[in-house]
Amino acid sequence: MNRFPLYNWLESKFSLRGKFIVAIGAIISVSYMMFLYRTSIVDNELIIMQAKQQARMLYNQILITRQWVSEHNGLFVIRTDSVDSNPFLALPSIWDEDGNEYVMRNPAMVTRELSEYSNRKGLGSFRVTSLKPINPGNIPDKYEKQCMVNFENGLTESIEIETSSEGRVVRYLAPLNVKDSCLGCHARHGYSAGDIRGALSITIPIAWADKKMAENNRSLFFIGSISFILVSITLLIMFNTLVVNRINKLSSAINAFPEKNPTPLTLPAGDDEIGSLSAQFAELCERLTQSQKELDTTRRQAWLGEKMASMGILSAGIAHEVNNPLGGMLNCVKSMRENPEDIEMQERYLPLLDKGLKRIEHTMRQLLNFGRQEPLQYRKIVVEELLSECLDLLSYKLKGITIEQHTSLNKKYYVDAEALKQVFINLGLNGIQAMPNGGTLSIFAEQIGKNLQFRFKDTGIGITENDMSHIFDPFFTTKDVGVGTGLGLSVTFSLVGQMNGAIEVESIAGIGTEFLFSIPAQQEHITEKITQNA
Repeated sequence: MNRFPLYNWLESKFSLRGKFIVAIGAIISVSYMMFLYRTSIVDNELIIMQAKQQARMLYNQILITRQWVSEHNGLFVIRTDSVDSNPFLALPSIWDEDGNEYVMRNPAMVTRELSEYSNRKGLGSFRVTSLKPINPGNIPDKYEKQCMVNFENGLTESIEIETSSEGRVVRYLAPLNVKDSCLGCHARHGYSAGDIRGALSITIPIAWADKKMAENNRSLFFIGSISFILVSITLLIMFNTLVVNRINKLSSAINAFPEKNPTPLTLPAGDDEIGSLSAQFAELCERLTQSQKELDTTRRQAWLGEKMASMGILSAGIAHEVNNPLGGMLNCVKSMRENPEDIEMQERYLPLLDKGLKRIEHTMRQLLNFGRQEPLQYRKIVVEELLSECLDLLSYKLKGITIEQHTSLNKKYYVDAEALKQVFINLGLNGIQAMPNGGTLSIFAEQIGKNLQFRFKDTGIGITENDMSHIFDPFFTTKDVGVGTGLGLSVTFSLVGQMNGAIEVESIAGIGTEFLFSIPAQQEHITEKITQNA
């Protein structure tokens, strides 16, 4: 199954705890960044919305102010150094009886001067502009000119966000319509009631709001970072306590099995998934332990059964070896009974009787030793002598078969003598039975490195390619009924494995077969662990 590159990277670089923290951290970070981004957008929209509303309110207030001034035919204020007359008015100033000069303030001038006050207070600025300005100071800029053209086409207002040297500003433009009260001044300019005289341009600074929004975003980012750290630490502690430590405890119990069976103290407890897994593992261990006991019992029975079967096969040849000296001994006894006074005959026959009895005793002792059931245990023996003893047993089955023995293991090694003897007999019998018309069985035994290596090579009928994969299966045999049980090679494979060894086979049909197995060459005291496993 194809996976994302990020997933593969996480899987190869991090432990389960690291993957969990990275994944949760990524989710929290992305979620919080999206929240911060969305908050910034909403704040910006609210700021702009508020600035637009403020511009509309200011527009209406200025209109009311202008209307009031217009309806009162302008305002007259005492002329001072800072208050000058308007040269664009028909009646720029008047004098009273005391000689005081009053200058007129029409709606346009009131608007301009109020704008100057507002601008100084940082509340924004506003001014009157027109496509046909009388005062050069009312000449529109590019944005104002385009808006007033659009007003002529029916547009009622225009709002735009611009960036100045002092930050962002909201620009608001709305038309100024000529009213009846305005005709006193503007009728002579060719305007009539309802005409668009110009526009009121309002500029609202929002740099202060941007600054506050930036400060708020920094605060949110700081709070988010602290929250992320606290959440990560909390998750790490909880994950270590609830998951990692309990999994490590379960892992230790798994590694200790089967030397140590799991107990409630060595397994993580709880009613969650890990607790359930621990209970299932404990139950599995019980089943495996019981199955192992049953398997060991079955294996011992199979080993004993194969040993008994091998004994039955050997008995036919051994009976012949026993009957031959026994027949001669009976003849000697019969002759001695018939001639009890023949001292010369007794002296000649008694050594023959002794030799025959010793031969029978030797044969029966070998057979009994091979058939005795003993627990597996390692002891120090000369492997070469053990091999020779087994070959003596096999000699009764030789008919036209030559055994060539090449050994160099005259030292003592710690081995499982009974298991190794069973392997020698099984492989020897297998080679002999594979050569019904005679042949050569070559046996090689030597130490190579830290292992004892044994090779049994025959010149028999060989093993076919189809049978090669089944030769170590229990009860699989190609021999006739009564000749083989099908357990010999299976038991051999099991015994070599118990001795921490390995076995291989090579065969060519019609040419012969070679079995090669090796076991550790232990010349020092074997450990208790190996003895128990044996």
